[in-house]
Amino acid sequence: MSCCSIGKKNLYDLSERMNVEDKRIINCNAVDVNQLMPLKYQWAWEHYLNGCANHWMPNEVGMGADIELWKSNALSEDERLVILRNLGFFATGESLVGNNLVLAIFKHITNAECRQYILRQAFEEAIHTHTFHYVVESLGLDEREIFNMYNEVPSIAAKDNFEMKYTAAIMDENFSTDSEDGVREFMRNLIAFYVIMEGIFFYSGFAMILSFGRQNRMVGIGEQFQYILRDETIHLNFGIDLINTLRSENPGVWNAQFETEVYAMIDEAVELEIAYAEDCLPNGILGLNANLFRSYVQYIADRRLERISLEKKYHAKNPFGWMSEAIDLPKEKNFFETRVTEYQSGGSLDWG
Repeated sequence: MSCCSIGKKNLYDLSERMNVEDKRIINCNAVDVNQLMPLKYQWAWEHYLNGCANHWMPNEVGMGADIELWKSNALSEDERLVILRNLGFFATGESLVGNNLVLAIFKHITNAECRQYILRQAFEEAIHTHTFHYVVESLGLDEREIFNMYNEVPSIAAKDNFEMKYTAAIMDENFSTDSEDGVREFMRNLIAFYVIMEGIFFYSGFAMILSFGRQNRMVGIGEQFQYILRDETIHLNFGIDLINTLRSENPGVWNAQFETEVYAMIDEAVELEIAYAEDCLPNGILGLNANLFRSYVQYIADRRLERISLEKKYHAKNPFGWMSEAIDLPKEKNFFETRVTEYQSGGSLDWG
């Protein structure tokens, strides 16, 4: 090998190292936002691969048993209320997450591998919205009633309004992440959507619907929700990694005052979710009631706080230990009959 060729190789290696080191989640002017390789944030790529491994479509799940049960007299009015309220919340909630990703988060992320995952997540949000349309159509429900619940049901409207204000803040035409205040605002959005919407609001809904599956009822909706839950677990893990990386790259942003504000956001979200549980379960069903959901929501909130390096606040116990079994699908069941049966990196996922 000639001296000239060695020099070119060393120069290339140096350039590659500089590109990797120069990459940043936001406010990166040194590396083209379209430059995927070489990767700096391996976690973002892993989440992307895990999302691809979990690919599914709603019409792959049969709804025959659900249709028969829904048309029968075997479901009480309270049970039907739980199902309808959850369909109403998720139908809008998934859309809000998708809009936030595409209209707010994506344009401020200056890292290609993170953008790659966000594009994958945005598609998954569309699949989830498609799922609720598929379920509503299969059961012969009033589409306008379900998809308009965010306007008609106060407990759903309150949660949606909580989230939308954080999207509005970073969609202002004068917003940028060039200052510490701008970065804080961006992080508020990430916490509101990844930690709270997908990490708290969605999880109590999963528990309500999956409780039917424990009794081998509404099994089609249950399978749909298990697919969605797997997607949401990756969304949550990506969001946590994104928040924690931003914190390390912008150390002046995460101060004591901001931590106090984050706790206040979580507090408000927990109370909103408890009010929603009370609305869904006025009389209790299937061994579920609003008091149990208070403990569950607080337990989930503590776990989310710990994931962003904050201390627990509620010290609540998980009243739904069976959720681990519902989430960690039994291995003897070939859940992904036409796709995959395991995540490529399933051992690294946090299921709660």
